[in-house]
Amino acid sequence: MLLWTSGSLAFLILGTAGAGYLYYQHLNGNIEKDDLNLGENKLDKSAPNADGDRPLNILLLGSDSRNSEENIKLGGSRKDRDRKPLADVQMLVHVSADRSNMSVVSIPRDTRVAIPKCTDSDGTVYPASDRNIINSSLQNGGPGCTVATWEALSGVPIDHFMMIDFSGVVDMADAVGGVPVCVDNNVKDPDSGLRLEKGEKEIKGKQALQWLRTRHGFEDGSDIGRAKAQHMYMNAMVRQLKSGTKLSDPGKLMDLAESATKALKVDYGLGTVKKLYDLGNDLKQVPTKRITMTTMPWVPDPQNKKAHVVPKPGDADTLFEMIREDIALDGKDKKKKLHPKKTHKPATPAAPKEEIPVAVQNGTGTPSLAAVPQRASVIANALINSGFTQAIADSTPKPQSTTTIAFGAEEQRADALAVAKTLGLPDRTVQLVPGQPQVTVVVGADWREGTSYPAASGGSTSPDGSSTPATDASGSPDTSDGGTAAEEGKEAKTPDSAGALNGDDTSACMKVNPIYTF
Repeated sequence: MLLWTSGSLAFLILGTAGAGYLYYQHLNGNIEKDDLNLGENKLDKSAPNADGDRPLNILLLGSDSRNSEENIKLGGSRKDRDRKPLADVQMLVHVSADRSNMSVVSIPRDTRVAIPKCTDSDGTVYPASDRNIINSSLQNGGPGCTVATWEALSGVPIDHFMMIDFSGVVDMADAVGGVPVCVDNNVKDPDSGLRLEKGEKEIKGKQALQWLRTRHGFEDGSDIGRAKAQHMYMNAMVRQLKSGTKLSDPGKLMDLAESATKALKVDYGLGTVKKLYDLGNDLKQVPTKRITMTTMPWVPDPQNKKAHVVPKPGDADTLFEMIREDIALDGKDKKKKLHPKKTHKPATPAAPKEEIPVAVQNGTGTPSLAAVPQRASVIANALINSGFTQAIADSTPKPQSTTTIAFGAEEQRADALAVAKTLGLPDRTVQLVPGQPQVTVVVGADWREGTSYPAASGGSTSPDGSSTPATDASGSPDTSDGGTAAEEGKEAKTPDSAGALNGDDTSACMKVNPIYTF
């Protein structure tokens, strides 16, 4: 199984700049397109920085589809030809708003997560599942459900997706040429077919696919070792493409463009050569030394420790929070801290509390912990006691890692902020979700008890169950978007458990599983 970086794809397209209108149209026709997000609770785009530039988040997917003879030959398992494909490789690429750095987060394919309700373009509804394997999300209508799953898991708004299958990997790896990789011992993995001698080797085509699919032959034989091997390959490939060593032959460039567009499925917002070209111009700005590859921190699934994993409490949250706050994972954003102060003043004032409809949903369920019973009712009652008499508890479960307050139109922003202030929630939790019928609080897994948000240091709970917001030095409520002073002082550091690999690291060498050597 494999994935191809968004940067690589963009560079392939860049090489066709002088090919002419008809050829562009031909390439556009090669690109398969699908809906970006099939979920109900789509996140608003990332907030812009001071210069008005937004971060860019792209979900890269590797499909194990056996829907063709070529894919069956490469991937085996002819019996799976009619099975819906799984997204065995999933990586979130985050490009900073100023385009100075790029962060990549892989997730083990056997991670157990909550998959939200998804509805495909034909109207088929796939019910939500509190506990399922993330690679199966692709079977619930397509990549748009995997995007919805990632948004619910991470709180990161996804701008685009790109997906590729086995044969696409081989075609593109052949076109781009050899990429150097390293193993610390001879490796032979009969499952993937990979056979390499110790040291640094150049791999391409089918051998590149074998490298990217190899699981048992590396480290402990798990998806974690496979993710590291993929990171090593991607870094080496990006270094070569950025150096221009593989992009000097016009014939090769045509092959690259043809292979790239035929191999891709993307969302409609990225479905033309021009849009891929523009993406490439963005990605070209990021130096390889500011690219950081990581794997989502994980722990064994308490309900199935041998087969599955779940996000590691604390570390996984920190990693996703850094992505949401646009903080580089390489530690070189020295001046940035989590939850910096921001100001986003509403265009219209809030309505009286008693006139604001509020729905509260229980999102406290996680892959490792059951939802807290009646959690939505507890928070709804706290709001009612504070004057939001139209607050109701919605019984629909909405599992998500962090608490959010959604509103559907800009004129509701002040209403949503008033709810946040009452509950002690930082204004950063308030999100515009177009189409949302009313202000909606989803109580996330980060708030499993109490009626005042635990991260809102300095707030207190009143006898009636409502919360008193933190105050500034003058005694006035602190209404900054960034949260409290305690939050602003939180150190932004990539967890060691994320296994960060820098894009300029040429010394990385995969540790071979001793059972799979020769």
